[in-house]
Amino acid sequence: MDRDRDRDRDGRARSGRPRDGLGRPLPYGAEGVPRQPEGLVRTPGETVREAQRLLDAGMPFHAHEVFEDAWKSGPERERDLWQGLAQLAVGLTHAARGNATGGARLLRRGAGRVAGYAAAGAGAATYGIDVAGLVVWARELADRVEAAGATVPDAAAEAPRLSR
Repeated sequence: MDRDRDRDRDGRARSGRPRDGLGRPLPYGAEGVPRQPEGLVRTPGETVREAQRLLDAGMPFHAHEVFEDAWKSGPERERDLWQGLAQLAVGLTHAARGNATGGARLLRRGAGRVAGYAAAGAGAATYGIDVAGLVVWARELADRVEAAGATVPDAAAEAPRLSR
């Protein structure tokens, strides 16, 4: 395998390096956490359960990949929901990596993207996701990580509850 440019079966560039729980690349040969399979089509309930399991384990980067599959395979009308949830997971990832600015920005962007689903009420498909609670969580965490002298959050301890 060419270490300069890993490729998947279809020839697309794809890093073969192992990753840690926060998605950071590790040296070749190091033991990382298992990657999420890409392109899986899950039901919304399966998506929420798997993402919650990963968030609870302190692996928000991997939860983001689960949400990414949902936005790519789901109906267009739900795209902002799944993309926003992916942005919340990546925001937590960046904050837990010590990138307060990027983490806060993504947390706020994700909160803004999903907020419309809370406002839409029963007419929007949210699959039991506590959208309003996630918006509050994301904005509060963004404020905390940007505060002067803030400590880097622990991803598992800061993991949100997705469902009501």
